[in-house]
Formats: sequence, structure tokens, C-alpha cells
Amino acid sequence: MSQRIGGAGTAAFLLATLFMLPAARAGADGQNHHGGCISECLPRFGIVSAFGAEADILLADTQNATQFVINGNTFTTGDLNGNHVVIVLTGVSIENAAMTTQLMIDHFNINHLLLSGIAGGVDAANHIGDVLIPATWAFPLENYWNGDSTVPSPCGTTGDLSCLGLQLSSFTRTPGSDYHVPSSHGPVGTGLFMRDTFVRTSANFPNGEYIFDYAVDPAMLQVAQGIHPALARCGPLNPSLCVSTQPVIRRGGRGLSAGFFLANPDYRGYVSHVLQGQSFDMETTAFAHVAYANGIPFIAFRSLSDLAGGTDFNDVGAFFGSGLAEANSSAVTLAFLTAWANAH
Repeated sequence: MSQRIGGAGTAAFLLATLFMLPAARAGADGQNHHGGCISECLPRFGIVSAFGAEADILLADTQNATQFVINGNTFTTGDLNGNHVVIVLTGVSIENAAMTTQLMIDHFNINHLLLSGIAGGVDAANHIGDVLIPATWAFPLENYWNGDSTVPSPCGTTGDLSCLGLQLSSFTRTPGSDYHVPSSHGPVGTGLFMRDTFVRTSANFPNGEYIFDYAVDPAMLQVAQGIHPALARCGPLNPSLCVSTQPVIRRGGRGLSAGFFLANPDYRGYVSHVLQGQSFDMETTAFAHVAYANGIPFIAFRSLSDLAGGTDFNDVGAFFGSGLAEANSSAVTLAFLTAWANAH
């Protein structure tokens, strides 16, 4: 159930909604999708953030704002840098990101999706305040937890998980390719072998498919290649805290998400080496999964708050004390929206 705050009168809104509900919605796959836009049917760009500070900067620039409270979540519609948008705060973690993104798609006519937020760095060559625009997103901890470092074979053939409705990823199909933890006697295998994620869509019905990498929309990535907003070196909350290296935008590579906060430098090194991961967060791949399942083009921007689990990173305090990462992520988001509006 949704509650609208602000805008037109309740009676007029309910009457309009009754007329709009039967309307079909055109998705990215060119098909008509029924059952969407429960609350409002104007085509909009959906913007998702996990933390309040990330969304606040965008909301401050949103014109003609109207709020809809849906199942306890506040969705704000309005106009932002030439685009009709709806913005929502998901809260932290995989479950919240998936639930709230789907809720947005169900209640509004979403034609594109964008996630703006902060993340921990995986590649040690990147720096605090850098904004990453990965080309793909993955779940490294969709796993088959085997008893040892031999390739699992529950269905009789090495690497075959099909009798369980699962599929092993191409990254961990050899003995010893599972994650190993350090010990006084050398690395010890955990038996954690990565899996692909199953997804069913209108395009792959009825069999569905297994995916490791969710690719961002090529047209959105092309627009993102051409933006060059100024990125701050000192955050707005405490200008006296500044990073030593000027932040830049880094495009391409693989972003990673899982349902835990990564503070383990050894596991960070593993996913950096095996997956060439660029960043690690707790929401984006769930957001990407929901976008893909609904046939909606998406992209995501993550500004680095720290090197995940990196006690060796001297600039950690610059993020936590100054709000640098969310400011830079928002700067890229606003520049992208302007460029997108100009291109369309």
C-alpha cells in the first residue's frame, strides 16, 4: 500500500490512478509489461542509493518533488538535471537492495535504472574518492561449499551441479581454485567454489539461465565514457581532511557485491587476483539482478571510501570524516544525468 505526500489532492490522485492501472508499460526488451506503475505511470529514471548521505545530495537538487511512502520506503519523484526521476534509499545489504528496486519497478514506470553510492576498493591501484563505473557486476559469494579443495562433483561428474539446480562458475572449476585462508602451515582451502546465479526473465522463459556477470547497459556506459565532472579531494563535511591523490573516474572492470562488509585483506586479494575485481559493496549486484530480470537497462557508480579491509591505507580517515566519497559519486551521477538528457 502506498501513501502519497504532497502534490495533487488525494481524491484526484486516486481517480487518476484508477484510470492508469490497466496501462501497459514498455520495457527495454520492447515488450509490454503489465502490473507496473501502481502508484504513478509517468516514465521515469529510477535512482537508487544505499546510504542517506548519498541520496540527500541528489534529493537537494530535485525539482517538483513529491514523496510516496510505499511499505515504509520513501520514493521521491521529481525532475533532476533534465530527467523525470524517482529516487529511493534502499538501506544496506543484498536483501534490501533487491526488495526496494523491485518495489520501485512495480510502483513506477521505470525505463532506466542507476545506482549511486560508495564502496570499498578491491584493486589497490585505486584510491579513496575515485569513482568507479564497472562494466559488469558479480556475486563472488554465490558458492558451493565443498568439504575440501577438490572440484565438487555431487552429480557424478567433476564440476557438475545440475542435479541440484546449480552451475559452477568458470572461475573456480579446477582443484585448489577455491578461496584459501592463510595459516601458520601455509594456505588452507575453504572449499568455497563460486557459482553462477540463476535468473528467469520473459526473454529466457521457461528455462531461465545462469549468469556470473551482469553487464551494464552499453548505451548508458557510452554516455558515462564522455563525462568529466570535477571531483573533490577534500570532502564537504570537513574540508581540512583531504586525500593525498586527486580522485579520478575509472571506467570498466568488474564490481563485486555480497551480503557482508568486507574487512579481510586476504579475501580482498583473492577476488582481486581471481576476478580482477574493482570494488566491493553490499547492494549493487542485487540491484543489477533485479534490473536484468525485469529487462530494464542499468548502470552503477561507486566512489571508494577505503581499501576494503586495508589497514595499510593511509587515507581512510579522509572519507569517514569528510563525506568525500558520496560527494564524488553524486557529482558523477549529476553529470551523467545532464549528459543523458542532452543525448535524448
